[in-house]
Amino acid sequence: MNLAEALTHANTPVFPAFLTDAVTLDMERRKNEEAILLLADAWRSAPAGQESFSFDVVRNLADRNRELCDLYEGDELRNNEGSFISRRLSDADLVRGIARLQGRSEEEVARSAGPDCRDLAVAYAEAPVSGPVVGFDIETTGVDPERGYIINIGFAFMELGAGAAPHDGHAAYYTLPDVYESRGVPLERIHHITWPDIAGKPLFRKDERAQEALLSMFTTLPLVAHNAAFEDSWLMLHLNGYAEARKAGRISLVDTRDICRRLDPEVKMLPRESAPASLENWARRRGTLAADEVERHLGLDDVFLMLRTMLAEFDARGML
Repeated sequence: MNLAEALTHANTPVFPAFLTDAVTLDMERRKNEEAILLLADAWRSAPAGQESFSFDVVRNLADRNRELCDLYEGDELRNNEGSFISRRLSDADLVRGIARLQGRSEEEVARSAGPDCRDLAVAYAEAPVSGPVVGFDIETTGVDPERGYIINIGFAFMELGAGAAPHDGHAAYYTLPDVYESRGVPLERIHHITWPDIAGKPLFRKDERAQEALLSMFTTLPLVAHNAAFEDSWLMLHLNGYAEARKAGRISLVDTRDICRRLDPEVKMLPRESAPASLENWARRRGTLAADEVERHLGLDDVFLMLRTMLAEFDARGML
């Protein structure tokens, strides 16, 4: 599939409910996901203002693909991972995030970070951090944003500084299509969200007031998340206007997992299979989670834990 074919595919109406044959269903999904990736890459790489199509085309095709994936039953897609999810933030994203926290220019931070950001730990620690941030976390029905749904969000604010604490936390639940009332909420064993928690709530994609408020918040304050590439990938396809603001440089992302990996000296001494940079393990080492406690895997709870742990790391490194 080339770009022109992808655009034609995205603009050709298809009604997923009419695709009753399993082979046809899977072929359509594969076409959708190939087109989503092609179109998103082309849109991101085009000079600002010179894109040949709106990013709404990508979001709308993802909505259509989600509806199609709802026709699958069981775990048919589990062993066939999508391709839209990002594994990490780019070096430029990491530099921008540090610059916002430190009130420095991106050029100055990039010089300290060195080629390929190999000395990013130096850039993190060579200047104090300050100012307000918003911590954000989502719970979803899967890994792939082109297939699944956001069912829980949590966010809280914090003013970086000695003795600070997260405040004004907010959590919201979002529903799923009716078919999941009988099937059950995917990944319930991880987030423990059940149908009664989300019944009667709006779909995240349909909650226009919440979408507008979130976009306003993310374009005002640095967005802090643990493995921020995950939230970033989901917001690209689920939050209207996010991709456009992201491309315009109006959104700054701070990845606390990257902070942990670069600043916490214990990470390098622990076996990789122990997941030393997971929020739960990092929080235990920083004393923000007791040894007999576990991470809740709910948006707001994880946000408070993440912000407290990030602050404890900054304090331990003399960065406040």
